[in-house]
Amino acid sequence: MVRNSLGRLIPETFAGKKLIPYSDPWSLQPHAERSTRAIRRLTHNGSKLVGGLRDAIIASGLKDGMTISTHHSLRNGDYLLNELVKEIDALGIRDIKIASSSVHIVNAELIPYIRKGTITGFECGVNGPIAELVSKGELDCPIIVRSHGGRARALITGEVPVDVAFLAAPYCDEYGNFNGYYGPSACGSLGYALVDAQHAHKVVAVTDNLVPFPAVPVGIPQSVVDFVAQVPRLGDPKKIVSSTTKITTDPIGLQIAKYAAMVIEASGYVKDGFSFQTGTGGISLAVAEHVRNMMRRDKVKGSFGLGGITGYFVDMLEEGLFEALFDVQCFDLKAVQSIGRNQKHVEVTAGTYANPFNCGAIVNRLDCVILSATETDVNFNVNVNTESMGYLLHNTGGHCDAAAGAKVSIVVCPSIRGRLPMVRDEVTTISTPGETVGVIVTERGIAVNDNLPDLKAELIKRGAPVKDIRQLRDEIYAVTGVPKPVEFEDKVVALVEYRDGSIIDVIRQVKA
Repeated sequence: MVRNSLGRLIPETFAGKKLIPYSDPWSLQPHAERSTRAIRRLTHNGSKLVGGLRDAIIASGLKDGMTISTHHSLRNGDYLLNELVKEIDALGIRDIKIASSSVHIVNAELIPYIRKGTITGFECGVNGPIAELVSKGELDCPIIVRSHGGRARALITGEVPVDVAFLAAPYCDEYGNFNGYYGPSACGSLGYALVDAQHAHKVVAVTDNLVPFPAVPVGIPQSVVDFVAQVPRLGDPKKIVSSTTKITTDPIGLQIAKYAAMVIEASGYVKDGFSFQTGTGGISLAVAEHVRNMMRRDKVKGSFGLGGITGYFVDMLEEGLFEALFDVQCFDLKAVQSIGRNQKHVEVTAGTYANPFNCGAIVNRLDCVILSATETDVNFNVNVNTESMGYLLHNTGGHCDAAAGAKVSIVVCPSIRGRLPMVRDEVTTISTPGETVGVIVTERGIAVNDNLPDLKAELIKRGAPVKDIRQLRDEIYAVTGVPKPVEFEDKVVALVEYRDGSIIDVIRQVKA
């Protein structure tokens, strides 16, 4: 074991891979070529249809020990991954690794196939019961958690070679052109699938909505698709929404949003060309409402909104407050409808969005981002992966990507959640390093990182409730008491990769 620069003990290897301990957000440089795959020539212009999922698996040549991927744009409405694994198991294929863009609560159906050895590892973030059982030691299935940008990097560099990508294709023709804009399972942006389509060794477009050639506009082209498979239904788009998309009415949440808006206004970035990313939670949307009102008041024309896009951002685009939306995934049905009709609502790949190893990810152009947290600490580190009992329950998403790219990254969270302090001496798991976090905002006050002295001075000048992060911790501890640390076994069950591929933390099995 070795300690990384944040003091976390990291094994030298995990699941047969040699690990690089985290050092800092910037110094690790790529030493690889863009991954390639075999060139294939199709000598006819006919159909690529192979029937259902089982036929597609056979045609793809999937074998024991290979790696598959899917995209999660249907989120908790996704049917494809569960059905795919059932068919793989029925064919007697074993020791499969899953490198999907994310695994959600709906995929708890995979648990029996993990127990019997059909699935033996996850090269991606895992949400919900699977991750919890791995944390408890009840499932033996190593997990490597990656951010959205980090996953794109791993596929593009070939660090994670995907043998077959099975991509949900809501609007698809028989030659493999498809998009996510239309059809009964429309999910909007295919920003995650675009990376798989470009770098997987074989690509299967799986559709429940076969349309005449050509399926336009083309999101993913026929030139990268090997086979087309039909299924009865890809999923339920109504379940794309997995968190609130309404502005909070909770007084604590509204106070946090007010303080966060003060930070954004004091930053001086709300002017023509302003760029902004926020999430879907009630507090984040309340912050966005404050920003919207600032932009209206000052007649500001923003440059772009970014990330997972909601109907709230669509309204701001259509009101003329932003020049464009860059969308890696749609978070609600209003966003799904918008991307099919608004030319300025632009689908972008996860690599373009947040991969640190390219000529410039869009996150690097962000002025401000609003991020949530499970826990924060006095070094401004943020945990979004593990819950208070120490169980791995959440993916990293784009959290550490946006924090590293934005000029000002603002983390919003209540000071106390479930009687537990949300600002502590040390977070249980480091998902995002404190050196990339600018400000932590709670209802009890605003803590500004020392690397933003001008912003801190401006907030104090404006009479904002600025507090030292340790003062904030002490005030919270006075109410909650000092939390008892979670007890862990020595066994490492999952890794948390930083976006550059170094290991920022590990998840150990929780003591029973």
